[in-house]
Amino acid sequence: MTITQELLEILACPECKGPVQLAPKGDGLICRSCGLIYPVRNNIPVMLFDEAVRFP
Repeated sequence: MTITQELLEILACPECKGPVQLAPKGDGLICRSCGLIYPVRNNIPVMLFDEAVRFP
């Protein structure tokens, strides 16, 4: 199972409520507004601010 475009349209960054997009490797969801990446573990997005990391 992968994260579908339909799911990406529903998900939002918990910090700024902005859209997220799938990281190139599929291992995270990127919020470009905040500069955060939320991890994806076992095909489940972990949309917790405490789990997010900053990306360059």
